[in-house]
Amino acid sequence: MSSTLLQARTAAEELIAFIDASPSPWHAVASCEQRLQDNGFSRLNEADRWQLAPGGRYYVVRGGASIIAFVLGSQPLAEAGLRIVGAHTDSPGLRLKPNAAQASDGLLRLAVEVYGGPILATFTDRDLSLAGRVVLRSGSGVETRLLRCERPLLRLPNLAIHMNREVNEKGLKLDKQSELPLILGMAGAAASAEEAGAQLRSLLAGALHAEASDLLSWELAAYDVQKGAFWGAEEEFIAASRLDNLASCHAALAALLATGVAEGTTIAAFFDHEEVGSESATGAGGSFIADVLARIADQCGLDSEDRRRCLARSFFVSADMAHAYQPNFPAAYEPGHKLLVNGGPAIKSNANQRYSTNAETAAHFMRLCEQAGVPCQQYSHRSNLGCGSTIGPLLAAQLGIASVDVGSPLWAMHSLRESAGVLDHAWMIAALAAHFSSPLPLR
Repeated sequence: MSSTLLQARTAAEELIAFIDASPSPWHAVASCEQRLQDNGFSRLNEADRWQLAPGGRYYVVRGGASIIAFVLGSQPLAEAGLRIVGAHTDSPGLRLKPNAAQASDGLLRLAVEVYGGPILATFTDRDLSLAGRVVLRSGSGVETRLLRCERPLLRLPNLAIHMNREVNEKGLKLDKQSELPLILGMAGAAASAEEAGAQLRSLLAGALHAEASDLLSWELAAYDVQKGAFWGAEEEFIAASRLDNLASCHAALAALLATGVAEGTTIAAFFDHEEVGSESATGAGGSFIADVLARIADQCGLDSEDRRRCLARSFFVSADMAHAYQPNFPAAYEPGHKLLVNGGPAIKSNANQRYSTNAETAAHFMRLCEQAGVPCQQYSHRSNLGCGSTIGPLLAAQLGIASVDVGSPLWAMHSLRESAGVLDHAWMIAALAAHFSSPLPLR
């Protein structure tokens, strides 16, 4: 293994551990919160009055699945501005319906709803389990607990090729209503829906060490229990679930923790619901970031004029994974924009503003990469294919801040098992750290 790979491996090992500990958006925020507390950050409650100290390190959680962490800069906010990195905690997949349990044909199955745009075929024949949050009755009213079943509980068995002879020619297609229910176990031949529901409630209660009668509601997702791993001749690649977009969250958090107190106020903002449009109280299309920035400005004594001066001196990096070139499918890529895994962070551009990048913000990120000694690449989507989007355009429009969209190259985006590069993750951390410590960007 090369010395460069050895140096980058520690960050990749930490990434794999972070993802393994974060099977749902709520677990991802809990993982972030633990790291922040270990590094001296104090939790703020949106319902309380805030008292912020110069150089203070704080974070705030909304809805359990979105978190914003920040460090107040050493220079006046109106003069030094903000250095923001945004990412998202959610990933596409399968979510349980409220009354999920079904009993038929001697089997207990769970009805699911498709969340976002996963590659559904990748969920077949995998060791799946349940993770998310459950709300229970408590002595004081209700309490929310994280739930993670670590052993395989669920499976979506494929149809044998003898019954689907054209699967290799036409691909596996699954009806979202009738062909996605997940097998949980055996059920009596005459089992009722009520009995099936009671069996599921008993299983969840046992995992939480609670009474089944105390369970009120839940938000649960199916996840793959297989842990992340290194692969390749020199273990230069990473395979894991939810690399999109927990790799960006981890990189931003690692960069924030490595930066300390910079001249500008540094912010890492991770949002839920990006995969379904971001239009929620906890999504990037909501008020979370604007509310936090307004309260920081109030605490720093900024008037209306200085708030606008602050935003004009700020820079936002939208970090979301990018499509790596897969040479088996050359027709899917723009010929001049083939992203190489382990080729460095990608700057993502789109003329129709699916990404927030413009020429000036792209140049600024290029300079940050140069300062960090990191290679970078440029990405544009093929013109005859629909281009995805990110939180970048949403927040750039909402806040009026100069913005760039970037991401580490990723194979099999939205698969249950994605792949990325060891070097790319370390380089993204370095580039984001350079952003957090950078002086006023050119406008």
